Amino acid sequence: MEVNEYLQNAEDSMQLAVEYLDETLSRIRAGKASARLLDGIRVDYYGTAAPVSNVANISVPDARTIAITPWEKSMFKEIEKAIINSDLGITPENNGEVIRLSIPPLTEDRRKSLAKQCKGEAEQAKVSVRNARRDAIDGLKKEIKNGLSEDIEKDAEAKVQKIHDRFMKKIDDLYAEKEKEILTV
Repeated sequence: MEVNEYLQNAEDSMQLAVEYLDETLSRIRAGKASARLLDGIRVDYYGTAAPVSNVANISVPDARTIAITPWEKSMFKEIEKAIINSDLGITPENNGEVIRLSIPPLTEDRRKSLAKQCKGEAEQAKVSVRNARRDAIDGLKKEIKNGLSEDIEKDAEAKVQKIHDRFMKKIDDLYAEKEKEILTV
């Protein structure tokens, strides 16, 4: 394999780890209303598990409320059931037109536990990035046996390290942003 392929594979793996972290952190409730809180919730839509956003309009009228307007009246019960059965921990209110989710303010203990959960997710992403770096470096070292010069291998290792550092900074930034969001009252 060529040096650039190792670099590209490492960068792709690291990018996936950062994207996964971003997706995971977006689902962690920070006391503010966000339509992304409903991303992981699936409803039974004519025998198929569909995301809530595929069967209803989701809006955020204010910082503490999510409004869900189903496109079909028959979906009210399905959406409510899916929200109640999810790990969101919010009871939906239905007035016949709109399902409202009121996001309660977080307690100090809950904030700390969510921040800890975020830190764990960030650590997991960092481990994935480190593993991608290790795999790339191991591959480059094996290429020396196949005729790659040591100078080129060392330069490629330095490039892998720069890519690694860039993605570690992205992870730290994502985590810091989410932690600030959670701990801000």
